Amino acid sequence: MMDFKKIFESFVSLKTGVVGDVMLDTYIWGTVDRISPEAPVPVISLSNKEYRIGGAGNVALNCHSLGSRVFVLSVVGDDADGLLLDELFNESGIDTSYTIKSNKRITTNKSRIISRNQQMMRIDSETTHYLYTEEENLLLNKITSFIETEDPDIMIFEDYNKGVLTEKVIHEAINLCREAGIITAIDPKRKNFFSYQYADIFKPNLKEAKEALNLLFEEVNKPLLEKIHQELQNILHHRVSFITLSDKGIFYQEDSQSDIIPSHKRNIADVSGAGDTVIAVASLMYAATKNVQLMAEVANIAGGLVCEEVGTMAIDRGRLMNECELLLA
Repeated sequence: MMDFKKIFESFVSLKTGVVGDVMLDTYIWGTVDRISPEAPVPVISLSNKEYRIGGAGNVALNCHSLGSRVFVLSVVGDDADGLLLDELFNESGIDTSYTIKSNKRITTNKSRIISRNQQMMRIDSETTHYLYTEEENLLLNKITSFIETEDPDIMIFEDYNKGVLTEKVIHEAINLCREAGIITAIDPKRKNFFSYQYADIFKPNLKEAKEALNLLFEEVNKPLLEKIHQELQNILHHRVSFITLSDKGIFYQEDSQSDIIPSHKRNIADVSGAGDTVIAVASLMYAATKNVQLMAEVANIAGGLVCEEVGTMAIDRGRLMNECELLLA
């Protein structure tokens, strides 16, 4: 029988770096009782405002929740939102000493207005252009220092197309990790999709993989997904394909070993942040066990669990372990 308690306890010994686009998630909760007399729009009566860590920061939060020691490597604005985000990281026990504050960017803040557990509107405040050369070099210096000083086990690249992960940062950071024997896990977006060469774990969702490879299909099956893995590997030369299939589950392939892990039935409340949880759990499971099937099974359960919560939410370590023992043991 699989000893999940022992595996989960081993996460405490792992050091994880998360490099990518961190952001602040603002949730504005209220009630709608009337339509505005000024325009045909609902009037929200504010009842509560909440700030959470989002984007690549949510990946870091999930890794920390699982027990790993976590470091964030990013570039944020030298502004009030950046200060608030830094405070949230520190309160959560996540190290931000390798994050840069730049006066040439603003910190990404996604403000969601919610009434009766339904999102009414989202307002984005952000900079999306790529880092300037000076910022790139500063971030790469931080990554080099982080690797030399902390000797991490895993580096997760979380790309939200906000400009932190440039081609130069991606290529040089992955090379640094390979030289140091650090596991690299990638959660890509379309813009830099084929820049993440020679990584260990490559985790697109099915839509991203289809668009990147210019594929058209409706039915999803194992032979088709194995073909996608092969086409991706011909370009990326990565070790493991880990493709999320929405409500159909997860596909994985390492060498000739592959399978589709079907999703478990859940009461879905909100899918936002599920991908962050999946890459975090998969990365730690792979680092702890090197068992790609177990990695996929546990990450699949974790992704379903967080979809039962409203808003971005870190996985509960105890609940995930109990679910694994119930569903997998």
